[in-house]
Amino acid sequence: MRFRLTVEYDGRPFQGWQRQAHGPSVQAAIEDAIFSICGERVEVVAAGRTDAGVHGRAMPAHVDIERPFTPFRLMEALNARLKPLPVAVTDCAEAPGWHARFDCVQRRYVYRIVNRRAPLTFEAGLAWRVPAPLDADAMHHAAQALVGRHDFTTFRSAQCQANSPLRTLDRLDVRRRGAVIEVVAAARSFLHHQVRSMVGCLKLVGQGRWRAADLAAALAARNRAALGINAPPDGLFFVGASYADLSVGFTLVDKLPEGESIFSMD
Repeated sequence: MRFRLTVEYDGRPFQGWQRQAHGPSVQAAIEDAIFSICGERVEVVAAGRTDAGVHGRAMPAHVDIERPFTPFRLMEALNARLKPLPVAVTDCAEAPGWHARFDCVQRRYVYRIVNRRAPLTFEAGLAWRVPAPLDADAMHHAAQALVGRHDFTTFRSAQCQANSPLRTLDRLDVRRRGAVIEVVAAARSFLHHQVRSMVGCLKLVGQGRWRAADLAAALAARNRAALGINAPPDGLFFVGASYADLSVGFTLVDKLPEGESIFSMD
């Protein structure tokens, strides 16, 4: 039976979503939990593959398990086995024929900046603290040059394994709530480090070190050497995905009232 899982996780203890030999991963934690429950070695396939230190608020994934379970019983068993790791399955449903990765038509991220001089206490590792004042309106205006279909070579990691640097960015919004600035990015797919690279350059715009024209020029250069800076992973969250079958896809971002944050939700 195929199950659809929605996974929430704090990325700080992990080397990313994907199972790997040199450190712990979210995928391995869930697969090991399933093995401890039913003795089956399975592959958990997610909508995206977040990097080391990147977090997930609503990562869709699927898994095939031979042993019969009700969704609720599987979710409860997984959450019991995942303790004390900062990983939780927040939803589980039967999903015959559904593919978390290949059926996904849009992925969404939020990057959080805390714009204050004081060090972070509760949010250390969950946001990028930028002490210098940032102009969020200027950042949003400049960001619109990146929306659309472009060659994003400048904003692509040297280790990116994608066949093409061409991507269509559906949305790149910058909004401020007090000291918190959130950058919301949406696209069918992203290049390795693309969101972090875009945010790093937008930070330069917010500080007045770059103009909107400088960001556009960096995009046009199609050269990683033209990148300003790469934002750290701390503030990046996978917040949701959309699917052609609207009954199985959702994103936290689009459920919010105007001006609200995903982190003010109950």
